Amino acid sequence: MNRITGLILTYNGERLLDEALESLSFCSEILIIDSGSTDSTLDIARKHNARVVYNAWNGAIEQHKFAQSLIETSWVITIDQDELISPELKKSIIQMLENPSNDFDGYYCARRSWYLDRFIMHSGWYPDKLFRVFRHGGITIGGIRPHEELRPVNKADELDGDIIHYPYENFFQHMDKINEYTQDAALDLYSRGKRGSLGSAIGHAIGKFLKQYVIKAGFLDGKAGFIVAVHGFFYTFQKYIRLVELEMKDKNNA
Repeated sequence: MNRITGLILTYNGERLLDEALESLSFCSEILIIDSGSTDSTLDIARKHNARVVYNAWNGAIEQHKFAQSLIETSWVITIDQDELISPELKKSIIQMLENPSNDFDGYYCARRSWYLDRFIMHSGWYPDKLFRVFRHGGITIGGIRPHEELRPVNKADELDGDIIHYPYENFFQHMDKINEYTQDAALDLYSRGKRGSLGSAIGHAIGKFLKQYVIKAGFLDGKAGFIVAVHGFFYTFQKYIRLVELEMKDKNNA
């Protein structure tokens, strides 16, 4: 079977890292790029014989680019520190590695995320296909901060089975992430010349809510689907209203 590296970017990921690494136990090597964890992340990594390399955090895009220079196998699978490889996806990956097609740079995998009391199967959250299994050198790394975007250089196919995602431990953690992500997103938009207003913030936010709850059938996800849509509204409003704040700050400093 072709060799494959399991790659995870970590920072204080003790909540689910043990389970995440266990789900990668079929890999030839596990590589962790850590950005200064102070919890038990590194102890958990050692338990699974992972190779740990420190690199100061400069966003997920730069971390992924840094990681590629350290890969020594012909294939890579990357997951986040709050994700697991399902048994079905593990089986698909192993079967693919036994006789990989030369036609594809890699494979998209569906991601199934848990929120509140259920896996969200609508709301634009599923199947959430991500390019996570790829030949070393077969990806382009880009995106808009705070989110990286991995894409094939040429062609890709899909694998059966899901990546299982547990993104938030509670609402407090979700709100912390919204605060962090919207600031990064606003700074990125502002650096590219985008500007906001109260009207655009409200308009984009309402559009996000309607897309998730109505068009993407979030109402079928019960109360969790409604909360997801409300948080989508708040996230989008915050992202665009922070453009107004950044513009005011620049004017005041001029």
